[in-house]
Amino acid sequence: MSKLVTIYGGSGFVGRYIARRMAKEGWRVRVAVRRPNEAMHVKPYGVPGQVEPVFCNVRDDTSVAAVMQGADAVVNCVGVLNELGKNTFGAIHAEGAGRIARIAAQEGVDSLVHISAIGADPNAASAYSRTKAAGEAAVLEHFPSAVILRPSVIFGAEDGFFNRFAGMTRLSPVLPIAAGETRFQPVFVDDVAKAAVKGASGEVEPGVYELGGPEVKTFRALMAQMLEVIHRRRIILSLPGFMAYLVALGFDILQKASFQLIENKMLTRDQLKSLKSDNVVADGARGFVDLGISPVALGSVLPDYLWKFRPSGQYDEMTSSARNLRKNGT
Repeated sequence: MSKLVTIYGGSGFVGRYIARRMAKEGWRVRVAVRRPNEAMHVKPYGVPGQVEPVFCNVRDDTSVAAVMQGADAVVNCVGVLNELGKNTFGAIHAEGAGRIARIAAQEGVDSLVHISAIGADPNAASAYSRTKAAGEAAVLEHFPSAVILRPSVIFGAEDGFFNRFAGMTRLSPVLPIAAGETRFQPVFVDDVAKAAVKGASGEVEPGVYELGGPEVKTFRALMAQMLEVIHRRRIILSLPGFMAYLVALGFDILQKASFQLIENKMLTRDQLKSLKSDNVVADGARGFVDLGISPVALGSVLPDYLWKFRPSGQYDEMTSSARNLRKNGT
């Protein structure tokens, strides 16, 4: 019988790519999520019955253990960018990660992969980064042979980074950003999935791997590249620190005043703290080279999914060519 992997958060942005790759490798895939009825898109990743979404709440021991029964490998992709209700950074990143690792050790699981983030630091200014570090420590305490992956900002068709900013260009001639000079090392989501599969399959040594793409660029430069891809001219406005704080504060207050019915998906004060530090692979850190993976460049992927934000969508190239022909009198 083929091996079984339980992927916590396996229907999310990163998790679905890992699920698809594990299925292609012949694994049976159990996708553990809070809302299985909203995760049916993972079922076609394999043959009938190979990929199944199941209910799980990572805040509950019994729930985590139930979906881990019989698993040979476990991958934890659960994470939040904003605290909502009981899903706080501490509950998800630290306690949830530790719970999964502890139960995996108790169940005798062969391998564990934990998705963390570059910038995980117990002394970080942001709660997001501090709890990511706490989660890593908890994972290694209970499951010392775990593979921990720390990606930089992740891009891909379903990402919440380039898609969000590209969408903003439809609304205004100005594209406001915070911390425009902060450096990032964008990594393709499927490259992160490849690394996770290697870890789950026991093909690489345990430990921490920092994952960044082949290019390092400032936030402003990334937005300029995005604008070039979507064929739009916009003024990139890097907000001064105090103004960015006021914007983040306003969105946070709106979320709280609406009793969290309106989620702050734009900019939180905690995210602003994270943006003060570069998000790149540290010198001497193990990474893609040690995993035997050649990361894909940003420019080779962005046009594949950002074309929908062009003025004429998929027909923009055709419209531009026709415009040039008329201009040249041909």
